[in-house]
Amino acid sequence: MILPISYNLRNLAVRRTTTAMTALGIGLTVAVLGASFALVDGLRLALEASGHPLNVLVTRKGSESELASNFERRVFDDLKFKPGIARNANGDPLASLEVVTVINLISEEFPEGANVNVRGVMPVGLEIRDDARLAEGRWFTPGRREATVGSSIARRYPEARPGKKIRFGRGDWEVVGVYHSVQMARNSEILVDLNQVAADFGRESVLSSALVRASDPVAHQALINDLEADTRLNVQARSEKEYYAQQTSSGDLIRYLGTVVALIMAVGSCFGAMNTMYAAVARRSKEIGTLRVLGFSRAAILVSFLLESLLLAALGGILGIVLVLPVHGLTTGIGSFTTFAEIAFQLKITPQTMAMAFLFALAMGALGGLLPAFQASRKEILTALREG
Repeated sequence: MILPISYNLRNLAVRRTTTAMTALGIGLTVAVLGASFALVDGLRLALEASGHPLNVLVTRKGSESELASNFERRVFDDLKFKPGIARNANGDPLASLEVVTVINLISEEFPEGANVNVRGVMPVGLEIRDDARLAEGRWFTPGRREATVGSSIARRYPEARPGKKIRFGRGDWEVVGVYHSVQMARNSEILVDLNQVAADFGRESVLSSALVRASDPVAHQALINDLEADTRLNVQARSEKEYYAQQTSSGDLIRYLGTVVALIMAVGSCFGAMNTMYAAVARRSKEIGTLRVLGFSRAAILVSFLLESLLLAALGGILGIVLVLPVHGLTTGIGSFTTFAEIAFQLKITPQTMAMAFLFALAMGALGGLLPAFQASRKEILTALREG
């Protein structure tokens, strides 16, 4: 015979202050875990959603990032006519030679400044980035020190807004527009004219990479194979989507740190739940004895007290999820170990994160309630009635 769940709910309601304090402790632990996973999931989703499925990023062989790649202009002149590369309305190949560098921008969040990617592109590079749309102003004019910044840059850095000037290279660059892309990672870049920025940094011959658009999915893989196999070029070719997806490792440290902090807090929460349940067992000795007289078995007593601890943990889990939900959609940034620049993204509370957080709360409840439940089930009837 099993005790009804209403019995456990009534006992939690009677001890409302203790119940609330224990649930709050579990809830805060769940909130910490949920926040760390929201950061990691937001970064992962932003990067995995970035990159066009037909784009191929070409760097020098052995380079893990564009920043570390020394890509020669002569190599680009050879590869841009490779079969499988799409062409625009004018018949020109959709291939853009590009240079990537890092500058430091100051914001209210980072008074000492943070690294931001500046990308020099050819005019055809804007055609390849056809997912980017102007949100304000206009695109930069080739040959001028003008910049069009991503929406994340404009939002986070006051000096990178239309009408302002950014100083890098050999002079000031006027911000003439803001673009927004559905691919979040693109919004963390400043786009400028390739030849102008290359001249400013003395990189006219040795740049960073080439971005090319394949004509179709079949040609996409064939183009990658062709570029990789061409020993004259000595390049590494990969899908643009793959390149961005590889950068999710930047969030691993956050996941580990958040999990460690949550586990440390979980130990305290488990002890809190354990103390609550031990106190309940001590106060309800006579009640336990009465239940045994009424015919409830030791197993029924154990299950009942364990269920009560799980209900307490479930309340804490729900509270923790409610506490962490407001961070969903907030924009933040993290330094990438691949690009050494900040990537802006939105925090995401996914259904999987909520499920994991809730299960984590139940695990705390189970660990915290097991020993008190076992103690309650082992009480002798006469001893329990005498203690009451």
